[in-house]
Amino acid sequence: MPDDDVVLRAPLFVGLDRDSAMALVTSMKSIDLGRADTLFHEGEPGDRLYVVREGKVKLGRRSNDGRENLIAVLGPGEMLGELSLFDPGPRTATATAIVDAVVLELGHDHLIAWVRENPPVAIHLLQALARRLRRTNEALADLVFSDVPGRVAKALLDLSTRFGQPVEDGVRVAHDLTQEELAQLVGASRETVNKALADFASRGWVRREGRAVVLLDQDRLERRAR
Repeated sequence: MPDDDVVLRAPLFVGLDRDSAMALVTSMKSIDLGRADTLFHEGEPGDRLYVVREGKVKLGRRSNDGRENLIAVLGPGEMLGELSLFDPGPRTATATAIVDAVVLELGHDHLIAWVRENPPVAIHLLQALARRLRRTNEALADLVFSDVPGRVAKALLDLSTRFGQPVEDGVRVAHDLTQEELAQLVGASRETVNKALADFASRGWVRREGRAVVLLDQDRLERRAR
C-alpha cells in the first residue's frame, strides 16, 4: 500500500527488510486525529514514539503569557516523540493535528526491545535527533541574525521540500497553516508575515492560494533566505 511505503521512510524502519519493518508497523497502535485534536501536551509524561501516517501534525510551545511558538510541522513518514527512547520524561512540546491525521504509536518498552533486536535502528534514530537539533539551532540563529522576510522565505522553502508538489508554473506547497500558525512558525507577528508574503507576491516570487502557496521563483527566495 502507498501509505505503508510512506511510513517505511521513517528513521525507525530505515535499513530494515520490508517484512521486518511491516511486522513492527502492524503491531503499532493507529490513532485517528481530527483537525485541532491534541496528541499530547507539553509537560505530560512522554513514553511513546509516533510516526505520522497521514495528514500533518504541528509541534508547539506556549509561553507563560499565552504566546505560542511553532517548532515544526510534520507530515507522512516523519516522527515525533523520539526523545522518549533516550529520555522518557516530560514532553517538551504540544502535538496538535493541523488537518485530519493518522499516527502510529509505539510504547517505550516495545521500542527499546525493537532497538535491541535491530541495533542499526539506533543509529538512524540518533541521526533523526541530530537533524532535529540542527534545525533548532538554525531556527535560533535565524531569530537573531535574519529579518522576518528572510525567515518567511526560508520557512516556505523548508515546507516545500516535504509538502511541495510540482505544478505548471512552480511548486505548490499545501502547508494547511492558518495565517497565525505560519506567523508562529516564523516567530513574528501575523501582520509582519503577511506584509512579507504580499511583497513576495508583488515581486512575482510566490502566489498565495488560501492555506497553500505556489513558489514561482525559488532562486530568488533562496537568495532572500540567506
